[in-house]
Amino acid sequence: MSVLDVAGNVRTGEELNIIAVENWLKAQGVELQGKAEVTQYSGGASNWTYRLKYDNADLILRRPPQGTKAKSAHDMAREYNVQKNLAPFYPVLPEMVALCQDESVIGCDFYVMKRIEGIIPRAKLPAELQLTESKVRELCVNVIDKLIELHQVPYQGTELEKLGKGEGYCRRQVEGWDKRYEKARTLNVPSFKWVRKWLLANIPADSNSCVIHNDWRFDNVILDPRHPTEVIGVLDWEMATIGDPLMDLGSALAYWVEETDNRIFKATRRQPTHLKGMFTRQQVVDYYLEKMNIQTDNWTFYEVFGIFRLAVIAQQIYYRYYHKQTNNPAFKDFWIVIHALHVRALKLIAQQKIKSNRTAQKYISKVHHIIGKEK
Repeated sequence: MSVLDVAGNVRTGEELNIIAVENWLKAQGVELQGKAEVTQYSGGASNWTYRLKYDNADLILRRPPQGTKAKSAHDMAREYNVQKNLAPFYPVLPEMVALCQDESVIGCDFYVMKRIEGIIPRAKLPAELQLTESKVRELCVNVIDKLIELHQVPYQGTELEKLGKGEGYCRRQVEGWDKRYEKARTLNVPSFKWVRKWLLANIPADSNSCVIHNDWRFDNVILDPRHPTEVIGVLDWEMATIGDPLMDLGSALAYWVEETDNRIFKATRRQPTHLKGMFTRQQVVDYYLEKMNIQTDNWTFYEVFGIFRLAVIAQQIYYRYYHKQTNNPAFKDFWIVIHALHVRALKLIAQQKIKSNRTAQKYISKVHHIIGKEK
């Protein structure tokens, strides 16, 4: 069995008009030999990603999903240009091939890039890797170091500088995700009333500004098959921007499931951070702050923001399933995860001994009754 990441069958309702795509690619000067083998990656819950395998080329096509979407989300042109402009400073990006903004081709914008062959560390590492605890620790450090390397890219005076809006990033993010949640909320998820109120009341000044990925996870990196602890590629640049690096770290840790986390988070884990040798969330924070020489006395804000942001992303995806705009069965229980994220955020806020501590604890007890006690 190969440890290389491979795509699977195209999902029903998400078929690709490969003839239209091929005609367009050829018009861009891309030479294609042989019949395309079209498969689809199932790991992503947002944009649709296809592999187009030819005799002379191995390509990846990215396009937005069908159905309702946030105004600023799924911007294929932006994601394409981020990678194109970042590549000279951050050499672990796929090579861009072409961008299509002519919706008459397949009904939406899309772009094509060259595939990087390697291992994508998803919820479970391939058993064939047999990484020791020390190798798992090495992998963990290398992934964090790649995030740190990104945050040190000299973007000033380059096209990348145009990605950001300047100071006030933290406030814009909290206010923006707050509005997105309200717009995407369905009847079976919590209001996040206390979490949203607390975030709005505790917004810090930006700690710094840098290029941030905004969706940093293990399953968005590619590992070298020969040296499987080394990162050779970083994917999914849809939400990359210029912003506060601590917001990027907080968002990344929202996905970080530890060995001691509850069963809901373990069941929905998307990366192998539970393995022996991996850092705990607190160890990640300590390591990152030391390497970046950053100090903060308000880390809870960044961690709670990351959790709320993940809840909004999950809810935007679940909204499409709830309103029958997608039939992907992977999304049907997202509402349960959103409740669990709510509890996690409330517990962190409660630990800060805010005024709503008593109310928070009451809600935690209520949600535990609904979705089962945490272990």
